[in-house]
Amino acid sequence: MKKWHKISFPRIADERGCLSVVEGGKDIDFDIARVYFLYDLAEDAIRAAHAHRELHQVYLAMSGSFDVHLTDGKISETVTLDQPNCGLVIRPGVWRKIDKFSLGAVCFVLASEVYREEDYIRDYDDFVKYAAEQLRGG
Repeated sequence: MKKWHKISFPRIADERGCLSVVEGGKDIDFDIARVYFLYDLAEDAIRAAHAHRELHQVYLAMSGSFDVHLTDGKISETVTLDQPNCGLVIRPGVWRKIDKFSLGAVCFVLASEVYREEDYIRDYDDFVKYAAEQLRGG
């Protein structure tokens, strides 16, 4: 299974505007246990810079745009999010860093678990060791 991928949600438009819906366990393959969002971000801000051991997430750019830099220790990619109905699914074991926030950007996150500090890998060197163990099947 790929550790991250973009996903599009239905966009229902009429003369009043647009509506998109995300249902946990239906549109994404996990139940949503937590929602949080980043806003009033400085253009030069760097957010995230961590990985998770168990948490699954979907990042959405509800307004504006930003870049998400991803690596699983073997493959690296940068994904730009700039449409509110297109998200980025991120699986456990992926280091992520978010930057290049446009003016007024809002990063909206759907998470599979409630906040647990022990799930975070906050040091990149620790992540590299963790990723190497995962690649070896540990």
